[in-house]
Amino acid sequence: MYNEALEDAIAKTKRNIGRFGKRFPHVSNDGVYELNDNTDWTNGFWSGMLWLSYEHTKDEAFRNAALDTVESFRDRLDNRLHLDHHDIGFLYSLSSKAKWMIERDEQAKRMTIEAADVLMKRWRAEGRYLQAWGAKGDADNGGRIIVDCMMNLPLLYWAFEKTGNEEYKKVAIQHADKSRRFLIRGDDSSYHTFYFNPADGEAIRGGTAQGYMDGSTWTRGQAWAIYGFALSYRYTGNQLYLETAKRTAVYFIEHLPEDQVAYWDFDAPVTAETKRDSSASAIVACGLLEIIGHLESSDPLLVYFQDAVHRTMRSLIERYSTIGQADAQGLLEHGSYSVRGGASPDDFMIWGDYYYMEALMRLQNGHKGYWYE
Repeated sequence: MYNEALEDAIAKTKRNIGRFGKRFPHVSNDGVYELNDNTDWTNGFWSGMLWLSYEHTKDEAFRNAALDTVESFRDRLDNRLHLDHHDIGFLYSLSSKAKWMIERDEQAKRMTIEAADVLMKRWRAEGRYLQAWGAKGDADNGGRIIVDCMMNLPLLYWAFEKTGNEEYKKVAIQHADKSRRFLIRGDDSSYHTFYFNPADGEAIRGGTAQGYMDGSTWTRGQAWAIYGFALSYRYTGNQLYLETAKRTAVYFIEHLPEDQVAYWDFDAPVTAETKRDSSASAIVACGLLEIIGHLESSDPLLVYFQDAVHRTMRSLIERYSTIGQADAQGLLEHGSYSVRGGASPDDFMIWGDYYYMEALMRLQNGHKGYWYE
């Protein structure tokens, strides 16, 4: 089942090279991907899919297309285009860092370290966090973090390992600690965002940008927490991060509907019209596989998490994938970008496609993705 699904995903990715050219897919409307000129936070996922496909097939068509994306990221970095946010890890881990990991290209390594330096400019020493959005001192976002940033921290851990500069790791750990304390609630659910006083880092309140309401649990945010804390554990060995990943994963699994694929928010009223987010479940599949790799055989959660991965992946393949739709542009249907904002609430999401492919690669051959080296 997994091999068939992976081969279908790779075949669709190859067809999309011709469709997309040198542009980048973001989200779809009515099954057609919106394309941009490397201006969005999501562009690394297409690069990552090309590199995964190349590693699996050794087909030069994938490599050539992936190299084109890395050149685009070089230009984006040189000109500081659309980098005024914290999602630098999403962009450069899956593009230039992937190239370094596969080809040991020194220019790609230096480029990725430069990207880490851009992310470091988001560090607010007074408040001890990486600011998610906006310029320093921004009235609305100056004191704001979001849970998504847990997936950007691996870029900083990696930069420390490659340079020996302790500041990268120090910043990543302080942000992870603050996220663990304030974004993860006592019942192991998560806030999407949290606000602090920029002057001293004192807590103000939790909130959301895309969830059902401030106190609800946006499922993609919970997914970022699961995978992000698992990766922070891989880099640091801090057991608190692994425990947080495990607890947030149990919460996610226990709140899934019968078909094992999440609704867009765990607290949204469920009706026949309630939107799913297949991308959240794809992210969690990768996060669970990461957690499983760190568990002892005696851990009582090992079999529980293994069963959860297979139930979720079977459901994604059988009910949400585009297997059998040869001309489909995306791999997973019923992803949601922003249900609350009415932006692609039930469509293809390029990150959903990426994590679905990463999960299949992990299940087939133990591939770890490009978040850790």
